[in-house]
Amino acid sequence: MKKLICLVFSFITLFAIDMPSFAATEPVGSSAKAEILYEADTGQILYSKNADEKLPIASVTKTMSLLLWAEAIEEGKLSLEEKVRVSGEASGTEGSTIWLEIGEEMTAAELLEAVIISSANDACKALAEHLSGSEADFVKLMNKRAKELGMNSTRYKNCTGLDENGHYSSANDTAIVTAELMKHKVYQGWFLTRLDYLRGGGTQLVNTNKLILTYNGILGGKTGTTDAAGCCLTVCAERNNMRLVAVALGCGDDDERFDVCKGLLDYGFQGFELFTPEIDFNKLKPIKVTHGVLSETVPIVKKQGGQCVIRKGRSNDVKYEYSFVEGLDAPVEIGQFTGEYLVTLDGAEVYRSDIVAKEDIPRMNFWLCLQKLFMEIISM
Repeated sequence: MKKLICLVFSFITLFAIDMPSFAATEPVGSSAKAEILYEADTGQILYSKNADEKLPIASVTKTMSLLLWAEAIEEGKLSLEEKVRVSGEASGTEGSTIWLEIGEEMTAAELLEAVIISSANDACKALAEHLSGSEADFVKLMNKRAKELGMNSTRYKNCTGLDENGHYSSANDTAIVTAELMKHKVYQGWFLTRLDYLRGGGTQLVNTNKLILTYNGILGGKTGTTDAAGCCLTVCAERNNMRLVAVALGCGDDDERFDVCKGLLDYGFQGFELFTPEIDFNKLKPIKVTHGVLSETVPIVKKQGGQCVIRKGRSNDVKYEYSFVEGLDAPVEIGQFTGEYLVTLDGAEVYRSDIVAKEDIPRMNFWLCLQKLFMEIISM
């Protein structure tokens, strides 16, 4: 019997070693109107469904509001300790609130905590007015920042995400702003706080993101629910230095948005890994330069380092392609395009980088030519 067990075990071990690794099963269908799984550092999309569709996003809007405040804190334009006085407009905000009263004062830290943990609309509007003078001016900053980040399917009309005609974003754009937001450490503790209190214990804050209690590697995120948007969620998690953003917009109920995002994250962590492309420096030969001073060639270098995401266990299958310009006409500037470096897997691009000039090469003119001739004469 023992021999039989050992034989079976050996067979299973050998079989497991010889078998190729299988990718995780793609996320199952859901009623979500749009979904995306996005790797935060590389910007690679690992899964998507209607990811560019313009949709209402409810309080997921606050990811942009929070990003602007984080940047303002880092730039010294806002401090966590400073007092914020509540206006009548902020006090009268609808939806989820902490019941701010006109003239009440709270610190920026208290209001930020209320926005992050319990999605308080009145706290959100009070902070927007405090930083920019009015919600309208703050919304201008939101749209400006969205444009800078390449969020081409987004238009903000308010800072809270309350339903309003013309207020929309997409799963892809939401992933972009979420990834940018998660670069800032100022909110890290609040994102993972399940329960806290303001006003000396008089106001309870309960985190609306259920995944902070159950998902390994969760960093935070933002929920959102309105009649027009349905149930929405954006979350970010990190394992083995790979940071993934999962977004689900327009889900049918509260539980589904968490199930969808959990499924997306599982799919990413189980099936993909970070990969650092190799570079064959022997292929980076100097490029010929005409009409250049002192040199007839310019050394070249890959423009950027970094990593990409590939299917687990497929690192030996990636292929590398190099292409170069035939030559350059001086002047040549540092960083000028000289070629391209492409990494593919199964014919699909997973990484691309420019190859650029490593130094300046001035263009020859009469006086430089005369100077060069003089130097050659005296060196004889």
